[in-house]
Amino acid sequence: MAGHNKEKRYECDVCGKAWRSPSKVEIHRRVHTGEKPYVCSTCGKTFAWLSGLNVHQRVHSSERPFTCSDCGKGFKSSKDLKVHRHLHTGERPYTCSDCGKSFIRSTYLLSHQRIHSGERPYICAQCGKGFARSDCLLEHQRTHSSERPYTCAQCGKGFIRSHHLLEHQRTHTGERPYTCAQCGKGFTNSSNLLGHQVSHTGERPFTCTQCGQGFTRSTRLLEHQHTHTGERPYICTQCGKGFTSSCKLLSHQRVHADGRPVPSGERFAIASQTLSHQHVHTSGQPYHCPYCGEEFDSSRAWRQHRRTHAGEQLLPL
Repeated sequence: MAGHNKEKRYECDVCGKAWRSPSKVEIHRRVHTGEKPYVCSTCGKTFAWLSGLNVHQRVHSSERPFTCSDCGKGFKSSKDLKVHRHLHTGERPYTCSDCGKSFIRSTYLLSHQRIHSGERPYICAQCGKGFARSDCLLEHQRTHSSERPYTCAQCGKGFIRSHHLLEHQRTHTGERPYTCAQCGKGFTNSSNLLGHQVSHTGERPFTCTQCGQGFTRSTRLLEHQHTHTGERPYICTQCGKGFTSSCKLLSHQRVHADGRPVPSGERFAIASQTLSHQHVHTSGQPYHCPYCGEEFDSSRAWRQHRRTHAGEQLLPL
């Protein structure tokens, strides 16, 4: 019996992946070489594939050819429409193998997984601090400048991040849109609500892969991981000593509580006031209530708030 002739396939000499057409192999090789021959005539951005350029060019136009049949919203690409559809279906197809949390985009999962791995591929050229996401690096770089692009129209206060401005505006309106389903308490942001909800469940979803310790917030896990890596990203501006967490920096700065001038040019009687003052410029709120997740920019306000939970068993920080 005569054998069937197998169709010839052309292999990539780098990874061994094969195609029926040699031209497809050449296009694929751009994955390895980084070649991007297709250039946007409007902004100069380059692409490895023509299809990528075609999708990108819609950024410069109002064209939205892919429309959601449920809500009518238009999208530049079929991929964006597919991701959007998950909002209607509730589907979250990308699941973290470490903690089970799921996401609507693979890129969101990739960023999340760096919480568990400790990977920080985006490095600040000025101070060397690493970040899990490029947008976090961009926001951090503003701490090295006076740039505060998001400004409150009511009081003029500026913020590094747009969501910090949105949360701040709620101090003017009194809005607390995030409500606990169990006790009805409202919060200005979702992270405070999530922190509060563990007071009902005791859940600690963020776990250190090295020692197994659990935390209620990803920021707490990140600070804890510094104890394993030896990283000390919180630097005292008066003596240069580094610390693994903002709270330890705050405690240390009391050593300098002798009225000496601080680098910002403003004098304070105690160093804890200096740190609280600096948060006015950075929008940071380092004091977290272990019962409800509310955040505060001074230890005094934090202590006063904790009294509202009198009689509750203290949760470990």
